[in-house]
Amino acid sequence: MRKYIHLYALLLLCAIGASCTAQNQTEASSLQAEEPAVQPSTQAPTNPNEHDPAFVESSWIRAKHGPRSITRNILQDRNGTIWLSTWEGIMSYDGKEFTNWTNKAGLRRFHVFDILEDSRGNLWFSTIGAGVYRYDGKAFTNFSTAEGLVNNRVLCFYEDNSGKIWIGTEQGISVHDGETFQNFTKEDGMIDEDVNTILQDENGRFWIACRGEASFYDGKSFSQITNDQGQAFTNARKLIKDSKGNIWIGGNNGLWRYDGNTYVQLSKNFVGYIYEDRAGNIWTSSQSPENRLKWMLHRYSSTIMPFQTPSPTLIHTEEGMLFGIYEDKDSNIWFGSLAGVGRYDGVNIERFEE
Repeated sequence: MRKYIHLYALLLLCAIGASCTAQNQTEASSLQAEEPAVQPSTQAPTNPNEHDPAFVESSWIRAKHGPRSITRNILQDRNGTIWLSTWEGIMSYDGKEFTNWTNKAGLRRFHVFDILEDSRGNLWFSTIGAGVYRYDGKAFTNFSTAEGLVNNRVLCFYEDNSGKIWIGTEQGISVHDGETFQNFTKEDGMIDEDVNTILQDENGRFWIACRGEASFYDGKSFSQITNDQGQAFTNARKLIKDSKGNIWIGGNNGLWRYDGNTYVQLSKNFVGYIYEDRAGNIWTSSQSPENRLKWMLHRYSSTIMPFQTPSPTLIHTEEGMLFGIYEDKDSNIWFGSLAGVGRYDGVNIERFEE
């Protein structure tokens, strides 16, 4: 089980890939986003005993500045709003100011990890300890183990080809069909239950990256993913399928690309996140080989031929971990960090500090 400690201690733990999570029991609720703001100092928790030691309290609802805590993932919805998963809760940015929805809508005070916009336009937010929130543009609905979720500590989402939402947790996978959950754990054959990323390939097979060993799921059984030397991928953090059909794998084993036949290792550094922009460039956030307390934002050019070993361009380096990467509609690259969010316009990086 992950342990959450003070922000500065995270800089020491990032070298071994420690993640920041917290645990507690939850119950379901549906909360209107238009409700009057509920300030942290006066809000009574749903359960008086629930507590997220990693949650960062703040009193603001709207501000020019962005989050000042860990920002794990970024997404721009179909309406153009930027959404952030942060240790201060769920936030959005309309191009002028930020809104803290955890404060505005009186949501449960647990830090947020992943974001998904599904094919119906619903937004999904994963929390560490409070299950998941689904936002339909009017109300936030909280799903937890009370509704059948396998575990309340949720790390990732994926929408499959049939529109089902796959939810990766620290103790298995829940698949939501719009009404009920189907759960997978070690009792169902999972090789490892602590799930970081889920991906469906062109053949319909699921790739599952875990804190332990990564695995395939073919709809019937789970099997280990190994490279061409028969080595397993351990603590794989991120999987993506690029526009050319390649599968990219990042984690403890570095950065790998699979073209359907061969696995090629492109970097040995620990890789936390991978993202493909609209031009086909691959972006990564990874640990510096010279100083493990520093992290790097790299871009691999889309012009590299499949048989070539690409040399990435270093875009940015900073102290502490870098997290999720996202390209907005204006081609800016957003990235999360220990102290908030950055936006790169191709020349400069804006940090939204005030």
